[in-house]
Amino acid sequence: MSEFQPIGSETIWRGEIVTAGIERFRHADGQEVTREKVWHPGAVGILAVDDECVWLTRQPREVAGLSASLEIPAGKLDVPGEAPLAAAQRELAEEIGMQAARWEELKVFYTSPGFGDERVWWYLARELSPAPDVSGEEDERIEIVAWPLARIDAAFAECEDSKSLIALLWLALARERGELSPA
Repeated sequence: MSEFQPIGSETIWRGEIVTAGIERFRHADGQEVTREKVWHPGAVGILAVDDECVWLTRQPREVAGLSASLEIPAGKLDVPGEAPLAAAQRELAEEIGMQAARWEELKVFYTSPGFGDERVWWYLARELSPAPDVSGEEDERIEIVAWPLARIDAAFAECEDSKSLIALLWLALARERGELSPA
């Protein structure tokens, strides 16, 4: 694989969450390429699991036309200076009203590296308990779903969100292999 360097960028549009534009790169062989790009602050996803359930949410995702998207708790890295783990802890409390005594970073991945730089820090949260009163975002419409672990295949079949599909697949494989120790 050839190395490359960024040689310039142009912002076309800036919103509250993302910025869109064009970025130019020069490869080691001298060839220059231009790519459309979406800059994103990054996000966290939380696989919250107890002995009986995986904790999910259902919420409208208007931009995708989904009235009740089944997802793991998640959120943007939108607090300046906040570390991904702290963001995950905050989002778990805001979205499902829980906190976890055990946290494990499972993976960091790009959602769509062909056009965007959004990275997701994905965590396993165990030893769950109710969080102190925390309020979420005003415009969020979140239904909390305690999905039985015995029906994980049905959750996978219903889910259309990539970070959540990855999490549910990982969970099913970990359970099948006996790799998920009791909470």
